Amino acid sequence: MEEALWFALGMGALALLWQANVEARTTANDAALAACAEAGAQLLDGTVAFRSWRFTRGSDDRLGLRRQYVFDYSDDGVSRRQGFVVLRGREVELVGLGPTLVRTTLH
Repeated sequence: MEEALWFALGMGALALLWQANVEARTTANDAALAACAEAGAQLLDGTVAFRSWRFTRGSDDRLGLRRQYVFDYSDDGVSRRQGFVVLRGREVELVGLGPTLVRTTLH
């Protein structure tokens, strides 16, 4: 009985983690699409790719996750460049196209 409870709790925790990652990727993808549209560029491959995550502290000193995603885009229809999206928790912190910072939302 106790093993089944621990198994259920573990599976529930994994499901919550998976859901949080899906939501974060969707947020990052929306930010990449918006940045490309604003710059007149085309998002290639239609999605972002996960690059890394680490624990970080916010301005309120709370521990949270900082995730980084990358994506490819073209600003001239020929070249392939790489952009990035950084999320702190569920919020977009930075979006960049190549070496150009497009947006920063958290301070």
